[in-house]
Amino acid sequence: MATVQTLPLVGHDALGRPVAWRDGAPVSVARFLAEVEHLAAALPAGAHVMNLCEDRYRFAVVLAATLLAGKTTLLPPNRTERALVQVGAAYAGCGAVTDAPLPPLDAPVVDYPDVPPHARGPAHVPAIAADHPAAVVFTSGSTGEPRPNLKRWGKLAAGARAEGEALGLAPSAFNLLGTVPPQHMYGLESTVLLPLLLGGAMHPARPLLAADVRAGLAALPAPRVLVTTPIHVRACVEGETALPALCVDRVGRGTARAGACGRGRAPLRDPRDRDLRLQRGWNGRHPPHHGDADVAHDVGHPPRARRARLGVHRRPRARPRPHLRPAASGERHGVPARGRARDMLNIAGKRASLGDLNHKLLEIPGVQDGVFHVPQGASDGQVARLMAFVVAPALTEGEIIDALRRAIDPAFLPRPLVKVAALPRASTGKLPLEALRLLEAEAAR
Repeated sequence: MATVQTLPLVGHDALGRPVAWRDGAPVSVARFLAEVEHLAAALPAGAHVMNLCEDRYRFAVVLAATLLAGKTTLLPPNRTERALVQVGAAYAGCGAVTDAPLPPLDAPVVDYPDVPPHARGPAHVPAIAADHPAAVVFTSGSTGEPRPNLKRWGKLAAGARAEGEALGLAPSAFNLLGTVPPQHMYGLESTVLLPLLLGGAMHPARPLLAADVRAGLAALPAPRVLVTTPIHVRACVEGETALPALCVDRVGRGTARAGACGRGRAPLRDPRDRDLRLQRGWNGRHPPHHGDADVAHDVGHPPRARRARLGVHRRPRARPRPHLRPAASGERHGVPARGRARDMLNIAGKRASLGDLNHKLLEIPGVQDGVFHVPQGASDGQVARLMAFVVAPALTEGEIIDALRRAIDPAFLPRPLVKVAALPRASTGKLPLEALRLLEAEAAR
């Protein structure tokens, strides 16, 4: 009989170690496990549970309780009624746990309970089967309808450890603040699993304003880790917000604001202009390269072999050090294009990536936010024209177009360019395709 591989629920070396900080006081592993065991007994009866907690620590408790109960966590792409109804319909009998008001749901909902201070948890850290279907994570919807992706516990744990190794965070005590929600893969892996499995402690809040980011970091003892996104880094830089000293500044791809380096006094990792190591998969291997994209092998549910094309183009090298960046604007066919596979465009025989175009738009002085958009009807990267939505109160449309004309090929100039008061960004900072199409429809009217 084959031995079932198990992995611990947390990676701390003692039950007295802090797993979170709340109001300046540590929350120990022992207290965390007590809340996990208490909640596991109160979960809805179905095999799937939507984790809708906004508080990062409570989210971690629900995730761990679901694992302990042998269930699977569902992480909807957002908290809108439409998204929650769709997920509930796709996973019949699922329930939800929340710590904030929800739209009406045709599913059992459990409010996060108040666990008595004297509650006691297990004397040892529980272990979870590596092949247990731990979570179903949905894509953000920035390139179409949100799609579900099953993640098993072994793969999630290995991914978090690989990330910690890549960032130089050996299993040790560190204190982490995240500006991204834990319901998405980036936030789940980088702000929940990373501290849980590498012996760190998390801040429960998700600050939005630059001053709140500074206050959240100041409430944590050193060494501190900030997990954030370009839009939050930009807010800190433009607001000239001085951040407490950081041991790692983890920034999402596409950030050009190197000034955050000085204000955070930490190394800023910017994958657009330097080589990066491709993190090894959970089996310790790099993904194979086929044609113009990497191919990863995954295991579905029920278990079956499945191949998936990764969303980033890279140029193969003798050594596994791929260069990740959007293709240069106007790059012609035949020059190795690199960037997100879904972002590649072809207009009048010229190639560019949306990521690179967006970067050049945001570089224009006076542009506070902006995005290029492919109108409906385009297919396979063949586009007749582009649109752009821009937040720039002090600039005219003509001034923005003139600045773009100096930076990009004329074939990619937006027609039309639409000024808006704000872009409908999701909590991750991304722009759902559905929201951009609504802006497109409004502009057409």
